[in-house]
Amino acid sequence: MGPEAAGERLDVFLAAAAGTRARAQRLIDAGLVTVDDAVRPKRHLLAEGERVRFREPPPEAAPAVAPARYRIAYEDEHVLVVDKPPGVVVHPGRGHPEGTLVQALAGRVAGGVDPARPGVVHRLDRDTSGLLVFARSDSVHAALSAALRERRITREYLALVDGRPPARRGTIEAPLGRDRRVRTRMSPDTDDPRPAVTRFETEQALARSTLLRVRLETGRTHQIRAHLLAIGHPVVGDPEYGGVRRYGLSRQFLHAERLAFEHPVSGAPVDLRAPLPEDLGEALRRASGEHGEPTE
Repeated sequence: MGPEAAGERLDVFLAAAAGTRARAQRLIDAGLVTVDDAVRPKRHLLAEGERVRFREPPPEAAPAVAPARYRIAYEDEHVLVVDKPPGVVVHPGRGHPEGTLVQALAGRVAGGVDPARPGVVHRLDRDTSGLLVFARSDSVHAALSAALRERRITREYLALVDGRPPARRGTIEAPLGRDRRVRTRMSPDTDDPRPAVTRFETEQALARSTLLRVRLETGRTHQIRAHLLAIGHPVVGDPEYGGVRRYGLSRQFLHAERLAFEHPVSGAPVDLRAPLPEDLGEALRRASGEHGEPTE
């Protein structure tokens, strides 16, 4: 240290190298700063010729992320079908680098070109529960992906929606893409429309809402949520797509209840169902207990 710094407090001298005086003080308090190989307090006044050294603190360990929860609905050496609970993200992405389903299934699923999405054939939104099929090899992934494109995989959902659709069953054909104004949403009001087809039929008409069975013909992001909003009957509990929070729900009432396909190796039919999770079952009981005339 040169004569120009003689008589200066240690923390003031170190501030330039540490970035701020506050950070210099934290380094000193942590014992990471020495003057002539001895730890000194931040108020220490430097003398000409003293040598000041500091070490960077060790990086903080990332908080532990609990493994994703799931239930196996079907498994053999080629295919794995999972009943995904709400709150679980399928694969790593922006904001969710850890704690995903594919990480929990590491070593049990495989196939596809994206190493971050091994075995993934289709996805469910984080707060949508229900059935997902995964491949366990490249060849099975290719076969299942082709079946999905060719609409040979049946995906049926239960959705509780506000009000009552004008017909007991119907088809929504409305191209979807990222909404022009709300960029987190998908909608028909888009500059990049892609074909999307959703079929629905009434399972149960209730006082203020309707339980629908919904079948996907295509698999666009947020397709069911966006299509049901487009016809004026958003999913209950889904504020992102216009649904109101009622019946004690903290998420959208959307559950992938049935998954059916031809086994990609044996050709045998696979037809699986997943019961409603407890939160959706309780919400349906509350909706069924409401009094009043069904909504027209």
